[in-house]
Amino acid sequence: MKAIKIVAVLMLIYVGLVVAFESLLGYFQPSGQNTLVITTTAEDGSTSDRVVSRLESHGKLYFAANHWPRAWYRQALANPNVFVTLDGTRTPYVARPVSGDEHNRVDEDNPVGLGFRFLTGFPPRYFIALDPQ
Repeated sequence: MKAIKIVAVLMLIYVGLVVAFESLLGYFQPSGQNTLVITTTAEDGSTSDRVVSRLESHGKLYFAANHWPRAWYRQALANPNVFVTLDGTRTPYVARPVSGDEHNRVDEDNPVGLGFRFLTGFPPRYFIALDPQ
């Protein structure tokens, strides 16, 4: 019984760590050379910007949903006409979900470390290709 309580407390601490990390990451949205800003449109017509990691594979541009909070990902799938701000230039793209061999290739070309996966709670990883309009 004591072991179950210890495991439960450790799990609660871990969930709290993941929630805190994801919240801080979403709030501060750190950006740099390996990021881009994607502008998505919600059903009500409002737009929102999200800083995401810029991924490349075979000369194509991608981004990944590597976190549990992903309203912006669902918005990109629902309305694939997005804007991407990259190196200060805002360009229209069409967001396309990636699957199969292409998904595996992009995943292999852009690995994520165990530490990051641990801090984000091991979410599934989904990719979106950004095709120029």
